[in-house]
Amino acid sequence: MTLRRDAVTRLMREGQRSLIEAFERTDGAASFRAHDWERPGGGGGWARILEGGAVWEKAGVNMSAVHGSQVPPSLARRHPQAAGQPFFATGVSLVLHPVNPFVPAFHANFRYFEVGGETDLWWFGGGADLTPSYPIPEDAAHFHRSLRDLSERHPEVGPGYEELKRTCDEYFWLHHRNEMRGIGGIFFDELSAGSFEAQLAFVRDGFGTLLQAYLPLVEARRDTPFGQRERDWQLHRRGRYAEFNLVYDRGTLFGLQTNGNIEAILMSLPPLTAWRFDYQPEPGSRESQTLEYFQPHDWIDYQPARNLEETTQ
Repeated sequence: MTLRRDAVTRLMREGQRSLIEAFERTDGAASFRAHDWERPGGGGGWARILEGGAVWEKAGVNMSAVHGSQVPPSLARRHPQAAGQPFFATGVSLVLHPVNPFVPAFHANFRYFEVGGETDLWWFGGGADLTPSYPIPEDAAHFHRSLRDLSERHPEVGPGYEELKRTCDEYFWLHHRNEMRGIGGIFFDELSAGSFEAQLAFVRDGFGTLLQAYLPLVEARRDTPFGQRERDWQLHRRGRYAEFNLVYDRGTLFGLQTNGNIEAILMSLPPLTAWRFDYQPEPGSRESQTLEYFQPHDWIDYQPARNLEETTQ
């Protein structure tokens, strides 16, 4: 088990470092600051936060590696055989909240969980999803095709893109709003099919795919003109993001149940948001037209008027 833990922890550190370097280069005006923490029950984390940038109003790329004498209740309910057993968990989670309303917010994470003692269980989880205030079909198609290609490069790890996408659509569903948080992506949990080495290779490839899937969208939209109307809509949509993370998100629940660092746990929340009572966008407005995209869509077969690469030249 120690060899597995060492291999995964090394990969998570490398992944966090590569993401931070890429996001700092793209922003060009701000740097990540360190917030390291220790968990009383064992382990700790390395949070990295950027605020007030040219591209990102707030961005976080966090890593943690924690262990304890008993698995948390939320996991014990799903795996009764693991109840009362020691555990180890590590992962990287990133959340990017942009300045420009036409640049989509982005969330991704990769994580590893292991149960020791009398039970030898291990699995990987993670995913990536896009949360635009103004969904742009060309961007959504590029994002989803990048994730499909990742899945197709690693058929041995288990479910394919279609299943991973469907799981993501279901996971990020706001039941009380009857809509998705954004336009989806892929989501997987408790993945252990095939060998440990195959799963590790999938995650390693995933770190690079995150940048390929997201950064071209940033470059294409970062200079799009916007005004107060677009800013207000961005703050409204950020409310949906906050609602999901505080009501449904498993990572938030896990962090709270394992006495994680509260600043790192709530890093994902937007820096500013707004809730207007019973707000409805004006019928026929650009804002009202975005709402159809917060339902499950088949983005792979979408045919854009021109390729995303052409919009960035």
